[in-house]
Amino acid sequence: MTDTDPIDIVAAIMRDTRIASLAYRSAEGDLVSTPMGTQDFEHPGTVWFLTERGTDKVAAIEADPRVNVHYASKEGWVSLAGTARWSDDRAKLRELWDASASAWMQGGPDDPQNGLLEVTATSAEYWDSPGAVAVAVQVVKGLVTKEQPELGDNDVVQL
Repeated sequence: MTDTDPIDIVAAIMRDTRIASLAYRSAEGDLVSTPMGTQDFEHPGTVWFLTERGTDKVAAIEADPRVNVHYASKEGWVSLAGTARWSDDRAKLRELWDASASAWMQGGPDDPQNGLLEVTATSAEYWDSPGAVAVAVQVVKGLVTKEQPELGDNDVVQL
């Protein structure tokens, strides 16, 4: 992926990862993470998750909207830094609602307790992976030669 636009690399890693980890500051001030299924992103800078209004997560994000969303897959790793907000956009919720949402949430897309977290990222840091075999070869090479292994590209992209 080294000759690809960095935003395309970020998007490819995100698409390859169904479950992301959303980190935020709890009401007690602790950093906590929770798994979230990415429902959609139009661009890596705007990501949508389904959630219920009455969760501790939504209350904490309303108090401090700074979040980090982490994606890890065989393609690489992405860390989005930005802010999140609760959205009760019913049209967008209906558009994104699917069978997996019904498995986790009661009432469907018209239930006022169901809504969206919209994450607006300001930057993305990524590492793209050359693949498991190539990583293993590089690690062994690093151990034998005492040189830094080449484990893929790393960059920070402003979104």
